[in-house]
Amino acid sequence: MPARANPSSSNPPSTPARQLAGFLARFDPPVSKTMRAARAALQKQFPAAYQLVYDNYNFLVVGFCTTERPSDCFVSLAANAKGVDLMFYYGATLPDPQGLLHGSGNQNRFLRLETESTLAQPDVQSLIQSAVRQSKSPLASTGRGRLIIRAISAKQRPRRQPRP
Repeated sequence: MPARANPSSSNPPSTPARQLAGFLARFDPPVSKTMRAARAALQKQFPAAYQLVYDNYNFLVVGFCTTERPSDCFVSLAANAKGVDLMFYYGATLPDPQGLLHGSGNQNRFLRLETESTLAQPDVQSLIQSAVRQSKSPLASTGRGRLIIRAISAKQRPRRQPRP
């Protein structure tokens, strides 16, 4: 659960954007840079999408959704100490003629983002657009979504690679 501000405290409550910046600061600079840039690119492409943030045990996840419901996420960014993945919640049903997607589960698929420029590749954009089209709820064509911190796990894996 998100941390709640103490009403008697003189510190103002943290905004979701500040909380997300704090989550990203715990990663090695290349990972946080890729995550910030990829999020900015998706935010520009889908300004009406809701962004649901989960700082959980394994990953920091920012899901881009058509509504405030997690099941309406069409694509997510997931960062761990090793890097950033572009996740497709319903990726198993996406057309993937280039074989870009990894995973063998019944539902999710992903691809590694070496840099944020991976998002601009035509085959990746085709996957993203297919994910938007197969969404249960349509994405609003106007308006602005919101950044929503949905969960923060007390216990987490290290966010940085161990130093030799």
